Amino acid sequence: MSQQQLETMLALQDAINTVVNENWREQNFAWYRAIWVESAELLDHYGWKWWKKQEPEIEQVKLELVDIWHFGLSLELQQGAPEVVAQEMQQQLDAIDVSAGDFRENLESFTLNTLATKQFDLPGFAQLLADCAMDLDELYRRYVGKNVLNRFRQDHGYQDGSYQKQWQGREDNEHLAEIVQSLDTAAENFSVQLYEALKVRYPGTKKDLA
Repeated sequence: MSQQQLETMLALQDAINTVVNENWREQNFAWYRAIWVESAELLDHYGWKWWKKQEPEIEQVKLELVDIWHFGLSLELQQGAPEVVAQEMQQQLDAIDVSAGDFRENLESFTLNTLATKQFDLPGFAQLLADCAMDLDELYRRYVGKNVLNRFRQDHGYQDGSYQKQWQGREDNEHLAEIVQSLDTAAENFSVQLYEALKVRYPGTKKDLA
């Protein structure tokens, strides 16, 4: 993952937080609390019950990690503007060297650090990614995809109930996954391309004439 990709994600998170509350930085929302609640949900998807057979639901685990990343970025953004925070996060990531370990124990350590500091444990999160064989480029693709889809839903009537999640017999997240595969995720305007591609497919939106 490049510093530019980090900055892109931080800018997208800043934008969606601002949609919810223009002065979100001053509100001191308990992002850390959201992280540990998501961590509990994450553990359920991974499996921890010794009295029944369980296999990790890796796709769901990865989705929960992306949700945690949303809250982690919000915490990091409390420290400053996206371009400044991206540089600091990149320096931290460059210094991290992790390999796959015991996911459950590492998740508990990550959660304990979150509760103790009320901050985002970036090294601990990187360890969880390694445990799930999820690299930073995959995190970027998944995060931008979900962020853009959330914004698209808001812009097309999600709050008043007029948004359609089913298009042409498929859910919007299925269209999203297909579109992501067709785009260059390394492009600086990847998020813009993704939004525009969703708009082209969505029924009832005005299409630009060539």
